[in-house]
Amino acid sequence: MSGKGLPAPFDSLVVATRNGHKLREFGEAMQGVHLDPLPEEVALPPEDGETFAENALVKARTAATAAGRPALADDSGIEAAALGGLPGVRSARYAGEDATDQANLDKLIGALAGEDDRRVAYVCALALVTPDGSEWVVEGRCEGELVDVPRGSGGFGYDPAFVPSEGDGVRTMAELTPDEKHAISHRGVAIAALQNLLEGEGR
Repeated sequence: MSGKGLPAPFDSLVVATRNGHKLREFGEAMQGVHLDPLPEEVALPPEDGETFAENALVKARTAATAAGRPALADDSGIEAAALGGLPGVRSARYAGEDATDQANLDKLIGALAGEDDRRVAYVCALALVTPDGSEWVVEGRCEGELVDVPRGSGGFGYDPAFVPSEGDGVRTMAELTPDEKHAISHRGVAIAALQNLLEGEGR
């Protein structure tokens, strides 16, 4: 996935996030696209939607209106099969509203302690909105398993304990190189889907 961008006129976007980790991953996966972070003065709406797509859309709409430019936003998280899909849309706040990545990861590992079913899936809904109201939404998934002991220093969020099914079955997301991660990650899959959708429309 690394090196793939988006066709014109979407080669310059504002990204509706202040998460430096996400912005870096977008930049690595969308080379050739100029990405600007959301201006500090723009307030994002609360992420209280029931789906990833709802949350991504409301953020992209807000950013596009405020910046007067095409805006990209994502909402992503992790779903554990043994927990009925939790933490899902609350992944970033699983251990509390101001929870750290480590606190969220520790809570999920604890919730799955003793469970035979270790299946998890990363999900990313990606929304692209233009100031004139045009909207596109795609979703990417990455299946895997959660390990008990986190490994690796790359990535963020739940990456140190997420072993993707499409990888070698041993390394966690946090142990993969950026190129390896973008090729199979939920965000990388969503970016590729968005690019294919726009190219199919002749943009």
